[in-house]
Amino acid sequence: MRPQTLDEMVGQEHLVGPGRVLRDAIERGELHSMILWGPPGSGKTTLASLMAHVAGARFVAFSAVLSGVKEIRQVIAEADVERTRSGRRTILFVDEIHRFNRAQQDAFLPHVEKGTVVLVGATTENPSFEVNGALLSRCRVYVLHGLAEDDLLGIMRRALTDRERGLAALRPEADDDALRLIARLANGDARAALNMLELAVTMVARGARPARVTDTAIREAAQKKTLLYDKSGEEHYNLISALHKSLRDSDPDASLYWMTRMLESGEDPLYVARRLVRFASEDVGNADPVALTLTLAAKDAYDFLGSPEGELALAQATLYLALAPKSNAVYTAYNEAKADVEERPTEPVPLHIRNAPTGLMKGLGYGRGYQYAHDAEDARVDQEHLPEALRDRQYYQPTERGLEAELGRRLAEWRRWRAEQRNRSS
Repeated sequence: MRPQTLDEMVGQEHLVGPGRVLRDAIERGELHSMILWGPPGSGKTTLASLMAHVAGARFVAFSAVLSGVKEIRQVIAEADVERTRSGRRTILFVDEIHRFNRAQQDAFLPHVEKGTVVLVGATTENPSFEVNGALLSRCRVYVLHGLAEDDLLGIMRRALTDRERGLAALRPEADDDALRLIARLANGDARAALNMLELAVTMVARGARPARVTDTAIREAAQKKTLLYDKSGEEHYNLISALHKSLRDSDPDASLYWMTRMLESGEDPLYVARRLVRFASEDVGNADPVALTLTLAAKDAYDFLGSPEGELALAQATLYLALAPKSNAVYTAYNEAKADVEERPTEPVPLHIRNAPTGLMKGLGYGRGYQYAHDAEDARVDQEHLPEALRDRQYYQPTERGLEAELGRRLAEWRRWRAEQRNRSS
């Protein structure tokens, strides 16, 4: 059912619709090297093959999973001969180009530069991360989107009525509700939708006529919805970013959705647990110290229970974090202290707060003048603990949210008391 003309192509109107930049270039025969970046089943291979067909170019395809530099050299040599003999250009389509390492990608550079081949690389991963800069600078990047539900419906209806390339010979019947179920399960992937439809039709065609596609047959064919995810790629970072920002904005429903989406896509639940623990300190902090305890308990609960029971503890922690009062005061204070440690000279520990376990150290003044807080009224003493160069530095600035408001009151009172003591002594 792969489209045989640009007009048959469904979706990607922003690229191949009438008057759009890529369609105009293809129809004028102005071929150029490019990276097609999009999810599975969005039409990357179709677009590359149509480009060759419309422009009258030679089309050579191979997969980065199965090929190496040796195969690249062979294709380049054949393309050079073809161009010299007939003037016909070669479109070299490299599926999953992100799986080539940087050295393998470098093998394309001189030939793309020279124009020996028109390189069309297809990738589901962000080219900024997966394609080296030198090759990326010689290619235009076109972004393909997952197909909309109506696009998938159109593709499936075409397959049901096409006798030569489709399923019409089996005389299947499928209403819009059934097709929309497939579209939802396919998650924007035309290939997945057609595979599900074909399997569902084949299953019902074995029984009584008419061969009506049922929800049961569809779910049996689908088994489980396919979720686009790569634990080391962009979608991984997109989803964890969505989870983190939903938690920070105190949206429990979105937080639970993104957390569940990650787990259902195959993310390691302990990775999710680690992110929740981090969030408890970074974005909740002392506004609700229980958050850190709860997230650690959720991590231990998952470790103890495993799947599927353990996921419920992660869901509990996620909802708690979303609804907890928020403060990044601990995060900010730590970063300011870290900056001082990294950027300023290494200051010596003041003598009066050094430990003095030996006579020599006592003789050198270690611990001299130290005031033991528990011997003082209210267990408060006025002595400096920071190095002289950082005297009066204040890192922690509590917010007025949650328990931190009380901590802020205590801190303000302590700072006020210490200032009064110093004014008296001066």
